[in-house]
Amino acid sequence: MPFPRILSPRLPRHGPTAPRILAPLAFIITITIIISFATLAHADCECGYLSTINDTTSTSTTSTSNNKNQALFTDLLETDFTRLPSLSLSPQQQQEQEKQRDWAPQAFNLTRQRARGEYGEMFAVENINLVHKKKEGGEEEKERGGVELVVRGGGVVVDGMVPVAELDTERMDLFWGTFRAMMRVSGVRGTCAAFFWYFDDTQEIDMEFLSKDFNATNSSYPVNLVLQSREAAMAGYDASKTGNFVKVYLPFDPSEDFHEYRIDYLPGRVFFYADGVVLAQMDGPAVPSSPGHLILQHWSNGNKYWSGGPPAEDAALVVMYVKAYFNSSLVQRQQDWENRCRDPTAPNAVCRIPDVTPGNSSAADWFFKDHGNMTNNQTISEQSEGLRLKEPWWPAMGWLLLVAGLAVAL
Repeated sequence: MPFPRILSPRLPRHGPTAPRILAPLAFIITITIIISFATLAHADCECGYLSTINDTTSTSTTSTSNNKNQALFTDLLETDFTRLPSLSLSPQQQQEQEKQRDWAPQAFNLTRQRARGEYGEMFAVENINLVHKKKEGGEEEKERGGVELVVRGGGVVVDGMVPVAELDTERMDLFWGTFRAMMRVSGVRGTCAAFFWYFDDTQEIDMEFLSKDFNATNSSYPVNLVLQSREAAMAGYDASKTGNFVKVYLPFDPSEDFHEYRIDYLPGRVFFYADGVVLAQMDGPAVPSSPGHLILQHWSNGNKYWSGGPPAEDAALVVMYVKAYFNSSLVQRQQDWENRCRDPTAPNAVCRIPDVTPGNSSAADWFFKDHGNMTNNQTISEQSEGLRLKEPWWPAMGWLLLVAGLAVAL
């Protein structure tokens, strides 16, 4: 893909007095451009974010040792739910901050027929809560916070529906990408906790946890990996009747602690991970070919073949963060990348995404958005204090000089 050249700015002439009036202005503009481009030149990650793809079957001669390939993604969306002040759940807040949110709590109902269960499902914003770390005696407790998606239990059924929860990304342009969520699922029997990418009911990539299937006596903790496709739709949305369903047993209890679950969505292939270890990979025509969005969901409808339940007590899925590195389907975002990525071989033009691995979760605390020089031209709305404090002040000072120079010149 060709990169655009930087054109030298030209100043208009307005008769014989133009040089005298515009000389101070030209000087200020030159200084401003130099300052601005100097700042951009020192920005990291301008050409994107590099992910390691652990291909367990690759025979490609371009793959690195241990069959690890590299994929470059141009955009990011990082949300640390432990640091969010709120999710703007009230209607007034939603209207006021509509353009400043990365995630939208969902509110809708499904009848039992639509939900395909013994009960319907009532998705309500009041079932989504932010749980922050609690401090006791100046020390933080071991319990970590995040966003909590609750399925109401104890016989709470409203108009034949179980109260449940869903949280969706506002952006719908997530195409090829690597999508990661640090989660602790509920151990209360009778719910389905899900992290998935979604375009429509025939293009969907799911990781689903059925708490009724967890068995501590034999350390059996399955996760269901699913590609919903046209074939699955023809089978009554039962992907187990297709070749795009795998049940994998985790080497840990997902309800005891937080673990990172990951989906790599690539052209013609999908990889599923837990703590950086490949659980399964799928390819073929069932792999989506459209942009979509990410969904966090926790639900129950009494279907004995899937979610079971409803749960005997309130059950919570807790999510610490979601990190998405992807290629946008929007033409404007693609042009933004072309404009800022002037030399992909330049030092730090490409930034490697740190991976969580078994026994080493230090990468969980890494967010590019905490570093002001690593998110140039990225559309991040839920910024941390770290990013706000580290944003460069030179461009702003340059524009102040430009305004001052213009006032003097005129």
